[in-house]
Amino acid sequence: MPELEFSVPAQVGIQDVRAEVMPAGKADVVRSFQRSGSVVAMVGDGINDSPALAAADVGMAIGAGTDIAVEAADYVLMRNNLEDVITAIDLSRKTFQRIRLNYVFAMAYILL
Repeated sequence: MPELEFSVPAQVGIQDVRAEVMPAGKADVVRSFQRSGSVVAMVGDGINDSPALAAADVGMAIGAGTDIAVEAADYVLMRNNLEDVITAIDLSRKTFQRIRLNYVFAMAYILL
């Protein structure tokens, strides 16, 4: 893929882009990233994305997508908006921060 300085992946710091991959190849791409030690998240909305959604560490389906994609995914984004991926990641980070904080307070209470 030719490098464009104003392309979306370049703007967000993604260096390895795979485009126009056949449906069966999407799951293979996910597995190749996993073999290299990466945690892989996949966002998709169609039947052709289902194997990759199931193979990914975190699969997110667009709610307006096919039922098969929704069933294969770990999370379903209810709106047809990719910005919800960022919102979901931020929400999960804040949730884990709150869990850790509650754990610290619970341990302090028990020790007292």
